[in-house]
Amino acid sequence: MATLVLHSATKYFQKKQILKEVSFKVETGTIFGVFGRNGCGKSTLFKMLFGNLKADSISLEINDHVVHISEVIPKQLIGYLPQHPFLPNQSKVRDCILMFHSDEKNQDRIFYDPNIAIMTAKQIGDLSLGEKKYLEVVLLSLLPHPFLLLDEPFSMVDPLNKEKLKSYLQDLKATKGIIITDHYYHDVLEISNQNMVIADGIGIAITNEADLKKYKYLSNNSK
Repeated sequence: MATLVLHSATKYFQKKQILKEVSFKVETGTIFGVFGRNGCGKSTLFKMLFGNLKADSISLEINDHVVHISEVIPKQLIGYLPQHPFLPNQSKVRDCILMFHSDEKNQDRIFYDPNIAIMTAKQIGDLSLGEKKYLEVVLLSLLPHPFLLLDEPFSMVDPLNKEKLKSYLQDLKATKGIIITDHYYHDVLEISNQNMVIADGIGIAITNEADLKKYKYLSNNSK
């Protein structure tokens, strides 16, 4: 079992403090949902953890070892799915698979995935957003990092591909710790077993939709 502990993270943009006190613990077998209103710092937090945005302060441990953020990418400790698709539109799906994975075992797992097998000859630009998201998650998930950050994986994805992705993530958590944020909160709550909302720059542990209303992520009239 792998364990990630964020002891604290803070971030200012100019003179405004976006993140004041955010901390959490995630283990293999966990899908950890992160909620918050637009501009609260969810994507900022993910970028800080991955190391492509400088934090004002951040303290991170993985498997009881202090980790400097500069080690995250070279040691493949945390994978990161950004909000927007990152695969080149002109490339074929099969070429992207080979680009990400030289190991034949992983190649076979991807090529024989029934949701990917039907599109290996297509160009990335010809895929639906849901197909792209599923492919990107699978490609990242088979890299050796024990933790995976997913920023808006369900956004604008059709219902069928959304269900495929949720099913995949449920299976994936057996070997990864998954940290996910998405405004499609019902989908996140359906698969997560730990959750946090960021309100006024502070990370607060929550358990259900009622808590999202309590901390004003949702209105009391939301269904």
